[in-house]
Amino acid sequence: MFQRVLLSLFAAGTLALSGCALSPQQLNPDPQFRGQPVAVGQGQPVVVKVVDGRQSTELGTRGGLYSETSSITVRSQDVIPKLQSQAEAAVRLLGFTPSPNAYNAPTLTLTLAELKYQSPKDGLYVTEATIGATFRVDVQNSSNRYTGRYGASLDQRFGMAPNQQTNTKLVSDVLSDALDRVFKDPTIGQTLNQR
Repeated sequence: MFQRVLLSLFAAGTLALSGCALSPQQLNPDPQFRGQPVAVGQGQPVVVKVVDGRQSTELGTRGGLYSETSSITVRSQDVIPKLQSQAEAAVRLLGFTPSPNAYNAPTLTLTLAELKYQSPKDGLYVTEATIGATFRVDVQNSSNRYTGRYGASLDQRFGMAPNQQTNTKLVSDVLSDALDRVFKDPTIGQTLNQR
């Protein structure tokens, strides 16, 4: 009888602990450029390139007791084409025409340099996370070159471990904020506009 009680207590404890394990999440963010930059171009062609410069597609983990099983990833093919279309939309608002094969046109290269998700690893439960995104921008025309780094971050607290939909929205928001900061910089439009 005593052994049966011990066995059922052990099983209940194992179930409680396994409930703290979080499964991996593969996010499919949808960044949006929301800025209203001042148009400085007159429709000139600009070559716009977006590349993934991250060391890994893994952003980090969701934390918790078994943090090694709770990785968060964003694949290049799930984010780079969306960033490409948003960068082209921003370049149009700046007054230029995105033209992938324009000969001798200014070039804007937007590199996703970093995308990270940090959550405390020492607790049983996930209660907070810091999400960050960094872009590197290289603008080159026939006579000048400009390089800059632009980032955004978000500290978020949770009442319970965030699901995939919540994390997708948070990563999308941070990417959108960083994208807005890129094209708010008047130096980018000015460099593209120089001959």
